[in-house]
Amino acid sequence: MKTRKPLIVFEMANNHMGEVAHGVAIIEAFARVVAPHRDVFDFGFKLQYRDLDTFVHPAFRGRADVKYVKRFEETRLDQGQFRALLDAMRRNGFLTVCTPFDEPSVGRVEEDGIDIVKVASCSFGDWPLMERIARLGKPIIASTASASLDEIDAVVSFFQHREKDLTILHCVGEYPTPDERLAIGQVELLRNRYPELRIGFSTHERPDQTETIMLALAKGARVIEKHVGLATDKYALNAYSTGPEQVGRWLESGRRALAMLGADARYTPTEAEREGLRSLKRGAFARRDLPAGKVLDAGDVYFAFPPSPGQLTANDWSKYMRFTLKSPVAKDGAILADSTATANLRDTVLGIVHSVKDLLERSNVVVPGKSELEISHHYGLDQFKRYGLTMITVVNREYCKKLLVLLPGQTHPEQYHNQKEETFVVLHGEMTLKLDGAARTVRRGDVVTVDRGVRHEFHSDAGVVFEEISSTHFKDDSHYTDTAINANKQRKTHLTYWM
Repeated sequence: MKTRKPLIVFEMANNHMGEVAHGVAIIEAFARVVAPHRDVFDFGFKLQYRDLDTFVHPAFRGRADVKYVKRFEETRLDQGQFRALLDAMRRNGFLTVCTPFDEPSVGRVEEDGIDIVKVASCSFGDWPLMERIARLGKPIIASTASASLDEIDAVVSFFQHREKDLTILHCVGEYPTPDERLAIGQVELLRNRYPELRIGFSTHERPDQTETIMLALAKGARVIEKHVGLATDKYALNAYSTGPEQVGRWLESGRRALAMLGADARYTPTEAEREGLRSLKRGAFARRDLPAGKVLDAGDVYFAFPPSPGQLTANDWSKYMRFTLKSPVAKDGAILADSTATANLRDTVLGIVHSVKDLLERSNVVVPGKSELEISHHYGLDQFKRYGLTMITVVNREYCKKLLVLLPGQTHPEQYHNQKEETFVVLHGEMTLKLDGAARTVRRGDVVTVDRGVRHEFHSDAGVVFEEISSTHFKDDSHYTDTAINANKQRKTHLTYWM
């Protein structure tokens, strides 16, 4: 459907009263009403087509005692008269919409070049009619009054399998519908059940009711259908059709609702709002005298109220942020943003996580839920593609099991353990393993045991996943032959919620 704004469809039904002039007067009256609101809404006008000579059973034609037969026959228009109404809609900037109730009327929808075809609630699940509608290359709006979820599922599936542009409207078939029966929350239910569809609301509330459009828009309705008419000395409005002045107030309510709802994207706070909230945050202060060049960790700072202008706050502090002092800060001094060099590691870390998950998925290795992910970046995150390793600790008791991942091109620098003995089982890929400097290639299925004190280093060209089974792992039992790594206290990033 070629509309980005919410679409309001005015249902004329038989309120043209069988007179083209009255129908045109309705269209022109509502064109004036909607003029101030075209910047926020798109508008359509809807007719109903019935081929009365075949739609009504021969035995019931001309019967005045059957309500709807009498109504339909008294307001009969021929195709030329309907086209005059369509011309008036187009002249006044309305999309043309039509509900056909039988197969011959679907052919007329096609002949008349109508923009959107509507399936009425009483035709929802009328499979012969919907088969004919599905052959049209037009957007489809379908009302769902009294339909069960299974029935709605079936109709949605029917049109989706035919790749139709479908909108589903919540609708209650009571005319007028009392407030307690409007059930506008169904719009949200349908949005959640059919997230790929446009969802709307066909409303039959009291003509003076203006809150419905606000609630429907707030629940996510993007097409709203409303019965309208024009009272004259000759014709009165029925109990559920709304006049121009009432629709004007109804649209004003809708306009206010859209203004209150704002854009779908996250809203942009004002600077005053930012500053007002920032003044209530806790500022970062030095726990002790800190020298220039110090990479701050949790033991270096404390957080207290109130913050100073330009000060780092507790909200700036996270495991993904790295702050390096450019100048010394005295004990209890405020740590200012301008006095630190800041590195945001979040995107880098998330990129590593995605790469590791991708390799694990390709390896078909099962990873237990809530396992901690440890990213070892021995020479810093900026060097992780060359030097690094990712470890997933499954269990660490008297025995230990880890899954180790080397991404393509990575090398894990040489290290040894004094307390831990470990066995590697290659699960996916291959790597070059050096033991005390002697290199060997190990592949999927190979098992290698590394004794205590043996220096080991590994590298993989294409990526490898291997299992480490060992005695208990101790944090201070990994000794690197490059002492610069041992001195790097920021060489690990731990993630618990990464799956």
